[in-house]
Amino acid sequence: MFKIAAAFRIVSPSFQKPLSLGITFSPQTQRKKERETMVALCVSRSDDVVIKSPNDKRLYRVIELENGLCALLVHDPEIYPDGVPDESGTVEYSENDVEEEEDDDDDDDDDEEEEEDDEEGEEEEENSEGEEEKGKGGASLQTKKAAAAMCVAMGSFSDPAEAQGLAHFLEHMLFMGSEEFPDENEYDSFLSKHGGSSNAYTEAEHTCYHFEVKREFLKGALRRFSQFFVSPLMKSEAMEREVLAVDSEFNQVLQSDACRLQQLQCHTSGPGHPFNRFSWGNKKSLVDAMEKGINLREHILKLYRDYYHGGLMKLVVIGGEPLDVLESWVTELFAKVRKGPQTKPKFQVEGPIWKAGLLYRLEAVKDVNILDLTWTLPCLHQDYLKKSEDYLAHLLGHEGKGSLHSFLKARGLATSLSAGVGDEGMHRSSLAYIFGMSIHLTDYGLEKIFDIIGFVYQYLKLLREVPPQQWIFKELQDIGNMEFRFAEEQPQDDYAAELAENLLVFPAENVIYCDYVYKIWDEKAIKHLLQFFTPENMRIDVVSKPSVKSQDLQCEPWFGSSYIEEAIPLSLIEIWRDPSEVDVSLHMPSKNEFVPSDFSIRADNLDHDPVNASFPRCIIDEPLMKFWYKLDSTFKVPRANTYFRIYLKEGYASMKSFLMTELFILLLKDELNEIIYQASVAKLETSISLVSDKLELKVYGFNEKLPALLSKVLVIAKSFLPSDDRFKVIKEDLERNLKNANMKPLSHSSYLRLQVLCKSFYDVEEKQCVLSDLSLADLNAFIPELRSQLYIEALCHGNLLQEEAINLSNIIRNNLSVQPLPVNMRHEEHVMCLPSSANLVRDVNVKNKSETNSVVELYFQIEPEVGLDSIKLKALADLFDEIVEEPLFNQLRTKEQLGYVVECSPRVTYRINGFCFIVQSSKYNPVYLLGRIENFINGLEELLEGLDDASFENYKSGLEAKLLEKDPSLQYETNRLWNQITDKRYVFDSSLKEAEKLKSIHKSDVINWFRTYLQQSSPKCRRLTIRLWGCNIDLKEVETRPDSEQVITDITAFKVSSEYYPSLC
Repeated sequence: MFKIAAAFRIVSPSFQKPLSLGITFSPQTQRKKERETMVALCVSRSDDVVIKSPNDKRLYRVIELENGLCALLVHDPEIYPDGVPDESGTVEYSENDVEEEEDDDDDDDDDEEEEEDDEEGEEEEENSEGEEEKGKGGASLQTKKAAAAMCVAMGSFSDPAEAQGLAHFLEHMLFMGSEEFPDENEYDSFLSKHGGSSNAYTEAEHTCYHFEVKREFLKGALRRFSQFFVSPLMKSEAMEREVLAVDSEFNQVLQSDACRLQQLQCHTSGPGHPFNRFSWGNKKSLVDAMEKGINLREHILKLYRDYYHGGLMKLVVIGGEPLDVLESWVTELFAKVRKGPQTKPKFQVEGPIWKAGLLYRLEAVKDVNILDLTWTLPCLHQDYLKKSEDYLAHLLGHEGKGSLHSFLKARGLATSLSAGVGDEGMHRSSLAYIFGMSIHLTDYGLEKIFDIIGFVYQYLKLLREVPPQQWIFKELQDIGNMEFRFAEEQPQDDYAAELAENLLVFPAENVIYCDYVYKIWDEKAIKHLLQFFTPENMRIDVVSKPSVKSQDLQCEPWFGSSYIEEAIPLSLIEIWRDPSEVDVSLHMPSKNEFVPSDFSIRADNLDHDPVNASFPRCIIDEPLMKFWYKLDSTFKVPRANTYFRIYLKEGYASMKSFLMTELFILLLKDELNEIIYQASVAKLETSISLVSDKLELKVYGFNEKLPALLSKVLVIAKSFLPSDDRFKVIKEDLERNLKNANMKPLSHSSYLRLQVLCKSFYDVEEKQCVLSDLSLADLNAFIPELRSQLYIEALCHGNLLQEEAINLSNIIRNNLSVQPLPVNMRHEEHVMCLPSSANLVRDVNVKNKSETNSVVELYFQIEPEVGLDSIKLKALADLFDEIVEEPLFNQLRTKEQLGYVVECSPRVTYRINGFCFIVQSSKYNPVYLLGRIENFINGLEELLEGLDDASFENYKSGLEAKLLEKDPSLQYETNRLWNQITDKRYVFDSSLKEAEKLKSIHKSDVINWFRTYLQQSSPKCRRLTIRLWGCNIDLKEVETRPDSEQVITDITAFKVSSEYYPSLC
């Protein structure tokens, strides 16, 4: 795979909520005064410097303030498609929150992670629950949010050695109140009341803060946001609490192999090197500093004073107001940021990052075999127009015929390979670029590590012998330009953060184009980079479960990881330096047949508007297939998304048949890999997954070559039978994934909840036992039966005419010409109907014996999603969530510091509505956590009763904004439509209907909903509590249980005696 996915960002809490304030229009005289101030404070501006796609309707202006702050202002006309609701384009807000007004307060009002994905089957069950985001209405009246981001050119490299993690801690502290807005949760509360959300992350050389908010409240959010960089309070008492939040955040990644590896690489780097630090920070690194006599508050203020000034800040503001208005706001609100030079911190280093000739064996938490190779390259910030490192990543990470990946896979040595310079700051710093190759090995491959490295150097020798190929660069250039021209939008705050990051590194004119551009072909630059790919410049890390305990174990101090440092024999280094030959199976890739050339837009050529253009239409409804179609006339990009759910005969009938179905899908993906990889390089993607008895196939991207790819996939799928060697490899990989299932506590708690609720649910441990006995003969006998009867439901959405969509259906029909699978033979999921006044509890220990985190998941079952009241019930649950989410976080996380994860949200499990409260903690036991959640819930009636009318309307307005938020891209819209199809609702404007229903909801309705479903005195309050116990807490601590509590000890017996709702999807 080309490019290693970004990881290891240290990410602050994400708040996703809405906002409040009255709106007043500014007088014309005030506007004139503001413009005079704007001119005085802005030392430069340019409206035509940023290179943008010809399809990008946004306007960009770059300005610089007197204090050195550089801002990119983005006018998005789709935020106010009918024009800003004020003749001058500005909206002012009342100076105070409604609550503040009642107190006669005159304060101004306007103001990372990472982690590998668990690959367990049951998490797919969780994803198929039908849980939905609030928002994405998909009809007329759609709106977009406003957003902003600030990147400061200071990150963890600037941590003082005596207080490691301080930059990350500083990021946390800026959320904890300012002189103008002293309340610790003011910023979050404001966003919460106005459909907003915020986040922040600390990188090696920068820290980024960003938010999005309902469009008319941008200035109020900016006013609060600006105070982060003008007058944060940094109160001592808040610091004492927030140290615990940083510690809880660290505990989230303590058992992550990826994070452990990164910290080992930091720990073993040269003493004094900026890499040699502990960037997360935790209680030990910060509190120990205080115990050694270091004044942490003075240190954090010094860090702030040294680096948080205009010269090191890049601001991005995205709004619907005219650029002049956005500029006036920025000059007004950010003028008080302290002035400073535009000189980034410089770090002095001597010698290489790591010692040469060493191999590190890191003991893994999960059952994994990973070989990581890294080479240190010079900093390439200035060479972004050449992208020489991406040219090499394209070849070293290729998965087509003749590639290193294909070579290792064919020999049973590896299952996946990715290569490239990672996106995270440590890998793209001003000191060096770190080029990585990560190879997931089979058990056999783990025994052949040195041989595999030898094959890597054979391929590198090939790259030296075959001069750099301009046609390959041209292919990458064409794909980059194609992507740039037809770039799909992303959520506004993500876009703002991306632009702010880019402004720190690249010239303003290429702040967008830099990610796509392959402008300069430089053969010498590629050859120069190849010189760094030597054994002497290579670091080797192996992450695996040790087969034997070594006497030479060392301990990385922060994560407590065990590792061994080994010297690589000089004889091997000599062989790798200049391999005697290059295996004939290794060769350069062929030209990519999937790169498109037809970018015509179908909707532009119609002489009439499509019928019912807003929603998909069912154009085929037959016993074998139901086919939905929608021509895109909104985004007008040459892309299409075609999604298929193929019901397989007996695919979920028993645990054995389900496992054989899963093996078949995994082996089919393995067989198709070379084809679908080549297409993915050309931005035509394929996804193949299993959902109960359904094979879900998605082919999406640039549409010209989509039919050809679909045809190739189905030709293989209809007749494929696996070979013995691939069966062994894929079975081993599945066994490993099952062993690794439920290692993350939050995933485990969701799994346990679904295991109780879902009638058909195959236990992971039982699956491991059944899988061990499965043979290739079993599978090959099963596959023809599996394919003998099918039912297909499909959606074609995008830049394809109806006749082209029908052609796709014919490709399906021609390749899968089998008997239809009747309705009564398709798997149906049934969800348990919890009995009246149920108070069920399930206690389970964490799977990982070193995992200190405990989890409580308190689930309330509401009602099935049927009948006329279902839309109102959903609106009530969503509105309750909007109101409660921020107070919950503020009480249990910020004030009580129970743990890093504190959240609540609606749950829709196969169309059965519910509501969940979740807390994860490494400090407290589940009984205590449950008590604190219950205490919070017990105070909610008072909170709801005390909510004044203006605040309640603001919450409603914030939710409405989410429900009516415009889909940012074609794929977002497709996914929303597809969810309606797979859940068998077919209500394609459900968010619009919910928004309409929301208008008639009163505060009393929310209170009654709360009393009915969440107060234990009500017979309709039906609870299921999952208590997952960390390794440092004994289950025996449950001394006494309330009489109302029913403990589930035998899950099988309990489910047999339970009642279930009729299947809805």
